[in-house]
Amino acid sequence: MSLKDVSKLLGVSTATISNAFNRPDQLSVALRSRILSECERIGYAGPSMIARSLRSGQSDVIAVMLSDSLTYSFSDPMATDFMAGITEVLAKAHKQLLLLSSTIKSDAQIRAESLPDGFIFYGAPEGDSFNRVIRSGKPLIVVDFDYPEVPSVNIDNYEACKQLASHAITNASDIPAILGMRLKHNDDHVHPLSATDLDHDKQEISWQRLFGYLAGAQQSGIEILPEHIVHLPINIMSQAEEGARYLLSQPKRPNVILCMSDIIAIAVCKVARELGLRVPEDVKVTGFDDIAEATRNQPPLTTISQQGYEKGQLAANLLLKASNERTMMDAKLVVRESA
Repeated sequence: MSLKDVSKLLGVSTATISNAFNRPDQLSVALRSRILSECERIGYAGPSMIARSLRSGQSDVIAVMLSDSLTYSFSDPMATDFMAGITEVLAKAHKQLLLLSSTIKSDAQIRAESLPDGFIFYGAPEGDSFNRVIRSGKPLIVVDFDYPEVPSVNIDNYEACKQLASHAITNASDIPAILGMRLKHNDDHVHPLSATDLDHDKQEISWQRLFGYLAGAQQSGIEILPEHIVHLPINIMSQAEEGARYLLSQPKRPNVILCMSDIIAIAVCKVARELGLRVPEDVKVTGFDDIAEATRNQPPLTTISQQGYEKGQLAANLLLKASNERTMMDAKLVVRESA
């Protein structure tokens, strides 16, 4: 049945029925209850979102386009904190959230991209989704990467990691190492880098963090050898543990391990305990993100706080205000017991 059919049947306006489903604060409790009860009786599920969006040109839906798969993103604490911040803002604005992944390449994905009123891109996307949204002219904001003349929310990963390395590397006898992630594209193996791998000026976040760590070590008068820089394909415990065992089993064992995430740092602490090493007495460990588990780790992690929840709030607010700002959030060094 159409909205007009239901309106005639119940003897109320189409606006009243629409308010009963979408704006309950506009009706008395008794009237809304009667309308919903009658609609349920006749099998009417409510006004069509598609029809409404066609009439108004708006769907009241905001999409978050993830650079990773949906499965991985729901297991990543930073991603879930970020999305929680977004949903808090959207709920107050009476907007709905649609989660998409740029890793999906299908006609269904393209159809789904036509629904939202605006987009938040979280991480540098794969495939053609970003270009399609750019061509559509819909509002968008990018987070954790840059694109010319597009509003953005970022942190200074280079400076944050430089500060963290300078804090952790305290004397000339320190042997630092780095557990990175996604330093090599399309490489699914955990392994150290070579000297030629480092001969690049890459702009990805992982490389900006790497360059920051290298600069912080250099500032302390120490060079980090390529064989002490390990590539992890993805930010998960199993791969981080593999990289940690490699580093902590070296003849010239590192005693400072700079990690590109708290998940990686937690894995290093676990492997260190298994090998009979004490943190921080035998090996100092630093993380990045300041997820909730960072404070619960034994010992609690020294890390960089990039405030994922607040980042999500800021991105959503800027999008809803149609702001053209390119915002650089503060990233704070948080000193705890691991370094």
